[in-house]
Amino acid sequence: MAKTNCPVTRAEFHEQAQPVEVVINGNPQMAEVKEFSTGSLGWYLNGKTNIKVGDKLVSVQIGLNLTIVGSKELPKD
Repeated sequence: MAKTNCPVTRAEFHEQAQPVEVVINGNPQMAEVKEFSTGSLGWYLNGKTNIKVGDKLVSVQIGLNLTIVGSKELPKD
């Protein structure tokens, strides 16, 4: 399978990327702009929220990575 080329540079990402709103069970959360230790670029969300199971609320932990496909191969600035 052919590799996907990332359409932005690292500099463009760092200068222009904004946090992304993610709604989980009606609760808005903000995924923050991040350069991962692997070199990939994207957004990261870590937090907690409550979700109803039947008539009870359960506390859940959120761990979400949004990774730009092909960003790991971008040259380092």
